[in-house]
Amino acid sequence: MKQSIQWVRSVIFLGLIYFNLLVVGIVFLPWALVSRSGAFAAAHTWCRSTMWLAGWMVGIKTEVRGTPPTGEVIVAAKHQSFLDIIMIYASLPRGKFIMKKELIYTPVIGIYGLRMGCVPVDRGKRGAAIRKMVAQVVAGIGNPGQLIIFAQGTRVPPTEKLPYKIGAGILYKELKQDCVPVAVNVGAFWPAHGIMRTPGTAVIEFLPTIPAGKSLSDFMEELENVVETRSEELLVESGYYERQK
Repeated sequence: MKQSIQWVRSVIFLGLIYFNLLVVGIVFLPWALVSRSGAFAAAHTWCRSTMWLAGWMVGIKTEVRGTPPTGEVIVAAKHQSFLDIIMIYASLPRGKFIMKKELIYTPVIGIYGLRMGCVPVDRGKRGAAIRKMVAQVVAGIGNPGQLIIFAQGTRVPPTEKLPYKIGAGILYKELKQDCVPVAVNVGAFWPAHGIMRTPGTAVIEFLPTIPAGKSLSDFMEELENVVETRSEELLVESGYYERQK
């Protein structure tokens, strides 16, 4: 019975956050069209209201650890579910994503993503995508903000392992910017797929900065090591593995 109630609450929660996305998108649209500040304000409003709803509707509390960056940096994060997108973005003043090209055609998300300076890339053509990604980022470097990239390129459930893609390293090398790694445990409560949401404390943690200037290989090794190690520790702390037994 308890599981059934949680499932129903999860369904209602998902319906509410997407309805809220539409409402926020419409309300902020005039401001967003004339100013990027309006787009950032809309995104922050929706992310924070979603986190609030998650807390009292499905029992997912959210916690941000470490110091979110405010300057021009690359934010390279682990990606376990939609919740880490929400939490990371809510923590940054001017976040912009490397995102799938298909998302620009998504209602609300597409227009706001472009207004915020997100960079759409075609993941189906890896070499061309990386070159285009770097060119687009460099072309838009005048727009201040924190460039968010998911280092594995896709959502990775807690029990799965995927290699880190070279895109984060190439951006680090070409842009000559510091990189802030981000570890997460959100997949323990908000899965990559499915409806059920599990109560608990979802954590994202901004880790110590990797300074600009390292070699590509050293950067990639350090990034993967610190993010994977800390994400695993956060999963253990969350009790995820105990619940899987």
